[in-house]
Amino acid sequence: PMQEEGQRLIKCNPAPLLVLVMKVLSKVSFGFLAVSYSCVVGAFQLSSGSDAPRSAAQVESRKDFLSTSASIITGAVLVSSQPAYARGRATLEQAYDRYTPRIIEGGKFYKSELYGAISKGNWKAIQAATAEPPKKSKEDRALKDGGVAKRAALAGEFSNARVLSAMELYAATFSDSSITPKTKAMKAEVETLREVVDGMNKAAKIALGEESVGGGLFGIGSKKPSTSELSKQVQELYIKGGNAYNAYVFAANDGLPLQLNKLPFL
Repeated sequence: PMQEEGQRLIKCNPAPLLVLVMKVLSKVSFGFLAVSYSCVVGAFQLSSGSDAPRSAAQVESRKDFLSTSASIITGAVLVSSQPAYARGRATLEQAYDRYTPRIIEGGKFYKSELYGAISKGNWKAIQAATAEPPKKSKEDRALKDGGVAKRAALAGEFSNARVLSAMELYAATFSDSSITPKTKAMKAEVETLREVVDGMNKAAKIALGEESVGGGLFGIGSKKPSTSELSKQVQELYIKGGNAYNAYVFAANDGLPLQLNKLPFL
């Protein structure tokens, strides 16, 4: 089965296509990357619920996903726009220094620790990674900073408060009096990631018995899904989120001034 999986991934290898498309996109001011993950879903079929160390084949499977999800392209919808730094280069550099460290660290966490938690079915780790900080309490109000630092430290490593808010604020930097296509494209990917993070967090809480299904999570129905069903859905969310992150990075890097380092793909 592993050999057949490897052959299927090789058939999906789009490296020559990526080079061709990137050459085309380099000639326009902005391009929105439409990423297909139909070929990489199978690359994330690790046994969930096991804490055993990952084999070399499993590690390679993760590498296949990370490289393939960034490079498989089914089409590119080209959107004309003005230069990326709509608010001025100084403002862009300030926003870059302020927000991109959180974005980059979030990406590193996503492709390593979060991947490991999902592949092992570690629901507590998944819940913690996607958790939002608690609301301000009376004790927080008594602190000098209003408890901001304390609550920020409790935010998950790939949560809305820690990573997605930074991605959204950085996207807004590329607009001024009117919202540019670049900002719209970046924010659309943030919304996808927000759905992914919320879905992962809810699935983890259901698996831990801390929350009821309600409303038919993931289309499973009102009946509590099995651990294997939840694992499958979270794996699919992970693939979806990885592609959204890479599409965001693609849009963010387009037209970036040369003195600023491009954001890395997963």
